[in-house]
Amino acid sequence: MSASSHPASGSGSTKITLFLTIFIAMLGLSVLFPIIGPLAREIGLTPAQAGWFSTAYSLMQFVFSPVWGAQSEKRGRKPILLLGLVGFALSFGMFGYVAHLGLQHQLPLGTVFALLIASRLLGGILSSATLPTAQAMMADITDRNNRAASMGLIGAAFGLGVIFGPALGAALARFGLTTPVFFSVGLGLLTALVASFVLPETRQAGQDKPQEEDRRSLLSQGAIPLFLAASALTTLASVGMEQTISFFVQDTMHLDPTQTARTVGGMLAVFGFVAVLIQGGAMRTLPKRVAPTPLLILGLSIMGAGMFLVPLMATSFLALPLGAGLYRLVGALTALLLVVVSVAGFAARKSDSKALWSKVSMYSGIAFIVLLVLLVLASTQYWRLTGALAVIGIGSAILSPTLSAALSLSVPDSQQGTVAGLNSSALALGRMVGPLIGTSLYQRAGHGSPYLFSGAVLLALLAVVLVTRPQVAVRQDTPAHHA
Repeated sequence: MSASSHPASGSGSTKITLFLTIFIAMLGLSVLFPIIGPLAREIGLTPAQAGWFSTAYSLMQFVFSPVWGAQSEKRGRKPILLLGLVGFALSFGMFGYVAHLGLQHQLPLGTVFALLIASRLLGGILSSATLPTAQAMMADITDRNNRAASMGLIGAAFGLGVIFGPALGAALARFGLTTPVFFSVGLGLLTALVASFVLPETRQAGQDKPQEEDRRSLLSQGAIPLFLAASALTTLASVGMEQTISFFVQDTMHLDPTQTARTVGGMLAVFGFVAVLIQGGAMRTLPKRVAPTPLLILGLSIMGAGMFLVPLMATSFLALPLGAGLYRLVGALTALLLVVVSVAGFAARKSDSKALWSKVSMYSGIAFIVLLVLLVLASTQYWRLTGALAVIGIGSAILSPTLSAALSLSVPDSQQGTVAGLNSSALALGRMVGPLIGTSLYQRAGHGSPYLFSGAVLLALLAVVLVTRPQVAVRQDTPAHHA
């Protein structure tokens, strides 16, 4: 029997190790988020040219993610994961060195741009091994009933990386705009070194080798094509926001590069904090009681609303003259609500009353959103934009683990690496197209246009989900797959 057909021994410690590995890897990537825009402008590049950094990276991920996913089935998970981490570090080292030369004007601008793109192509080829392998490893050590919760754990690791990474990047940018890049190099190598010693292998090389036609057959199986399309489109919308938000903040708040990095870092830290609360809390238990389709509808609705809020919250006419008194009152009510929810939730859990806990969660959630809206409307431009990003974070935190779990549950254990590779390829497709569309719209159609476009894409996808109502077709290995 395949080792992947049941949880691996010591799966608890393996989950923790895998969680920390993904968290540190994501931390190394997300420290760049607040500095990409200012760095590009200091070198002399346009927003559209900066968008090509992510597009080149994601193009290679789109091509190679399925390859690495299949290779992890044949050669084992651990060596493929380590290759991704080392490749990430090497490519970032090249990117940082070329960017430093560009800032010093030691190379022609065209040469700098070409070498930066080359470094991103190399990074996309090698680092695309990380995510599909991590998802497949988590599937290896998790039974099917807890699959969504485990994918939520990976999402929480990503979310924590997004919390601390931008804030850390903003702090490091005070020592130079390339400092966060070289920090990522060291962090990537350290992560690979630690993982090589403490992360166990969850699948032996050569076990249940996938057939070459498996990947093609999955693309026409049940709701898998729609789930993959949803992964690509939601990522397109999210990355379009991530690649333009530093330009948007700098232009609407009239900040210098260092101020921009610090401001965007704080905003994205709140974005990540909200996302990790959802993925590490609600998404650990909610998928056990709610099917994927309603969760998709909820996530698309919330994330779409957040996208439309971004340009709206940048305008000054929403700054209501409510005064500090009401602002403090709303803050106090929010704090009181959190205390009440904590006490009521603890009482409900102690009495094993799921119905009570569900009601507490529902009504407190509605009240919290109302208070949050009032708080945001009464606040400064910084907090209005941060509030809009937090709404996007809530929707994204619901969508990511839901789609990963839906895809994982739609295939047998012997195809976990294959479907994870396809999902990573779909994510890469969104990351490839999103920056091109987002930065081009920002440069040519107006500062708010990328967010309006992303919101429209999410609403269109929501309409498709409402009409088709995709269902997870649970698949198990047949005896032919076992030794």
